[in-house]
Amino acid sequence: MFERELLSVPVMRQVLGDTLRGIGVTADSVDDILLAATEACTNVVLHAGQSAPAYTVAATVDNMACRVEVTDAGQGCPGKRDRRHERGNLAESGRGFAIMEACVDAVTLRSAPGEGTRVVLDKRIRWEVPLSKTA
Repeated sequence: MFERELLSVPVMRQVLGDTLRGIGVTADSVDDILLAATEACTNVVLHAGQSAPAYTVAATVDNMACRVEVTDAGQGCPGKRDRRHERGNLAESGRGFAIMEACVDAVTLRSAPGEGTRVVLDKRIRWEVPLSKTA
C-alpha cells in the first residue's frame, strides 16, 4: 500500500523491480512491467481524487507470467467500466494506456464513478535461469 503522492511512484518501482529481479525475471521483462506499473500508479496519483488517500499494488508471478494490480478507492473513471485491452486494440484511451499496452500483453481497467479503479497488467515473462533448473 502506498500513499497517493508522486513520491510513492519511484518507491513502488524500486520495491517491485527489486522483487522481480530477485526471483530471476529478465531485465527486459522487469523494465516492461515497471514502465506499465509506473503509468498505472501515476494515473492514480493524478486522477483518483481526494477520496483515495492511498492505493495498492499487488503482483503475482508464475512460471510464465506476471500480473500487477493497481487499485484505488477514488472517484473512478466515468465511462471506462470493465474494459479489457489487448495489444493493438486500445480504443478511446489516453497516452498512459497506450504506453501500458505497448509494455504488457493485456491491460484490464475496471472503474466506476465513486467506486474506485483497478488496473490489471498481464505480461508473459522470461527468466534468467529456467525455473526447472533452479530447483
